[in-house]
Amino acid sequence: MYTFLRILTALVIVAVVALLAFIFWPVQTTGPQTELPADYQVPEGAAEYAMQLSDCAACHTAEGGERFAGGRAIESPMGVIYSSNITPDPETGIGGVTLDQFRAALYDGIGKQGEHLYPAMPYANYRKLTEADVRALYAYFMDEVPPVQNEVRAPEMDFPFDQRWGIRAWKWVALSKAGFTPEFDNEQLDRGAYLVEGPGHCGACHSPRNTFFAQDGYTAANDRFLTGGEIGGWYAPDLRDPGSAPQKWTAEQLAHWLRTGRNNHAGVSGEMQLVVGESLQFLTDEDVAAMVAYLRHIGTDGPAPETPPTRPETPGETEALLASADPDMDLGARLYLDNCNACHFVDGLGADEVFPELDGNSLVNAPGGTGLIHVILDGTELPSTEIRPMRLRSMRPV
Repeated sequence: MYTFLRILTALVIVAVVALLAFIFWPVQTTGPQTELPADYQVPEGAAEYAMQLSDCAACHTAEGGERFAGGRAIESPMGVIYSSNITPDPETGIGGVTLDQFRAALYDGIGKQGEHLYPAMPYANYRKLTEADVRALYAYFMDEVPPVQNEVRAPEMDFPFDQRWGIRAWKWVALSKAGFTPEFDNEQLDRGAYLVEGPGHCGACHSPRNTFFAQDGYTAANDRFLTGGEIGGWYAPDLRDPGSAPQKWTAEQLAHWLRTGRNNHAGVSGEMQLVVGESLQFLTDEDVAAMVAYLRHIGTDGPAPETPPTRPETPGETEALLASADPDMDLGARLYLDNCNACHFVDGLGADEVFPELDGNSLVNAPGGTGLIHVILDGTELPSTEIRPMRLRSMRPV
C-alpha cells in the first residue's frame, strides 16, 4: 500500500509540473513568411487597402463607438468576447507594439502582454497573410489611425473557457501551417484563394466547426470548407453547393452583390452587412473578379456553369395558389399574402436590388430559422456603398 501511495504521489507531482510547464513555458511565435528588403516601404495606399481587405473595422468598432477602439460584443457558445482596442493608444490600445508582436497577434493569436487571444480574432485565417500585407497593416494602425483611449470590458466567459492557457492546447489542433501556398496554376484563381482564405477570412463564418470548435478546413482541398456555418444566430450559407449563390448566379451578379450588398436576386443581412459596408465595397475590380472566379471554381460539382439555368416560365403550384387569393388557403399562405406579397409578390421574386427574391433565398432555406425570424421581427438594412449609396431598410412590423 505504501509503495502504491508513493507511486501515485509521484505521478501527481509529475502531472502538476507538466501542467505548469505547459501553462508558463514561453510561447514560440511565427516569423515572416517571406523576406522583404531592409529598406522596404509600404506603397502609398496599400496600408488602408490591407485594412479594408482584412475587414478590421467591422469587429473592432463598437456601435456608436470610436473607430477601431474596440468594445464590440462578439457572442460565442462559450460566452461574450469584446473586441480589443487596436488604435495606437499606449495604455488601452496597441501603442508601442513592435512589428514582431503585431505579427504574432495576426499569426499566432498572442497579445502584447504575451496572452493567448480568443479565436474570435481570426488568426487561424490571418496566418496566410503575406509579409507585405502584415507590414501594410502595421503601418496603417501605427501611423494612420488616431489613438483613442478606451478600456475594453473583459470577456464574459464560462469556466473553463475563461482560462486562456487552454487556448494554447486548442491552437495545437486548430491552426494550420502559416503562409499561403498557391493552389492553382492560374494567377487570378490563386489571388482569389488568397483573398478568400486569408485576409477576407470567409471560412471563419462560412465553414462549419469540428469537434474542437475549430474551422473545418482552410482551403478548397477540404470538402467541408465554405459549406456553411453559423455566427451570432445567423446562418452563413454554403458557398459551394450547386444551388448556392456563387454556383447559380452569373459572375457579374455575384460581383455586384459583393460590391453593393444587393443584386437582382438577393440583399445582404446579418453580419454580412458589415462585411460589405466595411470591406468588400472598397476592393478593386481585379480583386473582386479574383474572388468571384475562385468561388465559382470550387463548387462541389465542379466549376459553376457559365450560363446559369433559367427559371421555368409557367407558374408553380405555390404561385398559382397565392394568385388565386382563395380564402380557404392554409394560414401560412394567407399570412404571406397579407404581409409579404406587396413587396415580394406571389412568385417570390421581389424587385431588383430592392426587395430580394424569397424563392431559393439562402436565408429562407437555411437549416435554422433564426436569421429569417430576425428579419421578420426586427427588419434589416442594405448598407450604403459608393456604387449604391441608398441605404434601404425594411422596417420592424408595428
